[in-house]
Amino acid sequence: MNKFNLKEKTLIIIKPDALQRNLIGEIVGRFERKGLKIIGMKMIKLSDLLLNKHYAHHKDKFFFTGLKNFMKSSPVVIMVLEGLEAVSVTRLIVGPTSGRKADAGSIRGDLCISTQTNIVHASDSVSTARQEIKRFFKSVELFNYKKMDFEFVYGEEERE
Repeated sequence: MNKFNLKEKTLIIIKPDALQRNLIGEIVGRFERKGLKIIGMKMIKLSDLLLNKHYAHHKDKFFFTGLKNFMKSSPVVIMVLEGLEAVSVTRLIVGPTSGRKADAGSIRGDLCISTQTNIVHASDSVSTARQEIKRFFKSVELFNYKKMDFEFVYGEEERE
């Protein structure tokens, strides 16, 4: 057994603005090209109950109602990604919350300019990712499989 956790998981929500702007393939492709493994993916319509749980930390903020209305405006695509340091890697790919402050090359830096309509949500920590994955996925919706490119994505010392 090695010291690397290749099974770290994170949750991604591709938001309504990305769906409406036909950016799903672009976004999924960026995660795939990086070498992250998609172990679960589906399209859903978010409910008030689910949004209240997911955004509970924002419930007293002035933008909460607008955020919920935005997230209910179209279906979203949610997925679970797996890989070495998956949470921090996806946060780097996504960029900071505000598209105006995100570096070129990141999803938000290239594809948005807003703070609220900012294309994608990514879990902010390993513990948050665990909670969010359980909130949106049943265990039978997550798949464990071997990827053919595994030995070309990770160096020998990183692989199990």
